[in-house]
Amino acid sequence: MLVLGAPLVLSALFLVSERAVARIAGRERPPRALRRGWKTDLVYLIMTALITSPVVRLAAVLPIALLVLANVTSLDVLRLGAYRGFGPLASQPVWLQAIEIYALADLIGYGSHRLFHRGGWWRFHAVHHSSEDLDWLGSMRVHPLDELTNKVLQSTPILLLGFNPTVTASAGPVFMVYAMVLHSNVDWDLGPLRTVIATPVFHRWHHAKDPEAQNKNFADLLPLWDILFGTYYMPRDRRPSGFGIQEPMPGSYLAQIWAPFVWPRPPER
Repeated sequence: MLVLGAPLVLSALFLVSERAVARIAGRERPPRALRRGWKTDLVYLIMTALITSPVVRLAAVLPIALLVLANVTSLDVLRLGAYRGFGPLASQPVWLQAIEIYALADLIGYGSHRLFHRGGWWRFHAVHHSSEDLDWLGSMRVHPLDELTNKVLQSTPILLLGFNPTVTASAGPVFMVYAMVLHSNVDWDLGPLRTVIATPVFHRWHHAKDPEAQNKNFADLLPLWDILFGTYYMPRDRRPSGFGIQEPMPGSYLAQIWAPFVWPRPPER
């Protein structure tokens, strides 16, 4: 129950905040709690807390093992919890390392996100994009292999560069909570900061069915990467016409987990 405590508390907060924001904004129809696919996404939330997240944390064993083999640290130091990184990057103040780690993780995440929109990778990421009613809970609909691959690609080079492992580990929960913010059913774009920090409006265009929005807005935190690489799309005068994918996707959790393995060909977004 302790493992599920934080996700359930966050769920309650987002459930209330989406409706409160909608009423303040004067929406005629506040977002529904029991929208299409909510049961499936609730299962994703529970399975992520119980299984996926612990497995992802175990994946950090690979870069740590490489550091031990390279005599950068030792098992005794690791057991004592005394390892704080190595080299000039680890000698920086913790707050500066945090900024660098989050920016680098976001850049790597941008690249891996683009990868998962191509060829056979898309069949796994399509599970996440299959939500037709996008809200905070939809952020949990991620295939475990999609989640595991992205987290390994993000954490491994950061740890091998010598950054503080504790600060590196903090990026996972921070990005998870912010993913819930990005998927929230609210019309936040932060006005003049819309090109500085990713917002729900920014990310909702990433999920849009509109042809002009395809393969846009890959960043999870800094739209800078989309601006630099030509994938930024955020018109001011309208909102997406709908969400989801063109390919068929089953509705249940287990069927969605199995679906990428049985698609007849590698579809591409």
